[in-house]
Amino acid sequence: MLNKARIAVLVSGGGTNLEALFNAQAAGSLPRGEIVLVLSSNPDAFALERAGRRGVPAFAVSRKELGPAGFEAALTRKLTEYQVDLIVLAGFLSILSSDFVRRWPDRIVNVHPSLIPAFCGKGFYGLRVHQAALERGVKVTGATVHLVNEIPDGGRILLQKAVEVQPGDTPETLQRRVMEQAEWVLLPRAVEQLSAHIAAEKEDHL
Repeated sequence: MLNKARIAVLVSGGGTNLEALFNAQAAGSLPRGEIVLVLSSNPDAFALERAGRRGVPAFAVSRKELGPAGFEAALTRKLTEYQVDLIVLAGFLSILSSDFVRRWPDRIVNVHPSLIPAFCGKGFYGLRVHQAALERGVKVTGATVHLVNEIPDGGRILLQKAVEVQPGDTPETLQRRVMEQAEWVLLPRAVEQLSAHIAAEKEDHL
């Protein structure tokens, strides 16, 4: 039996990117990875229900209640308990400290709804990214999947895909198109690439 990378998905909201990963796993497009844990910074996140439907352990960890250090300590305990190899930030709105990121070198991947370096950095998340793209008047936007490191907005870009901005777009319609045409395509592909690399490393150490 092939080794698989053990994946944790960190979420804060509805979990549409999480659902894309679940669908890829069910379709056989994620053969070297397995989602074993979902963690949410928001106890009311619908993503937790999505995980429950798939039979994947899911927990809410409150930064507000625990404070920054306690929050990251709780995340670390769960990640360690479930022997996680790869962390996927899928609409995770809490900023992780450099110390936390340093513990997981080249093992944290994020999806961002723009073509980095455009419309990224502090304050650029969710609909704000698409609003900024429309206000700037760009004709093309897209999504980026990148590794996360301890330098803000740093990390190697893994995959990018462009999406056309249409006349009459609103932030909501543009967000939906970017998700459908880019995020839901790129994220499973990137996660499988990383999972295959991690799984091969695990096999080398057997």
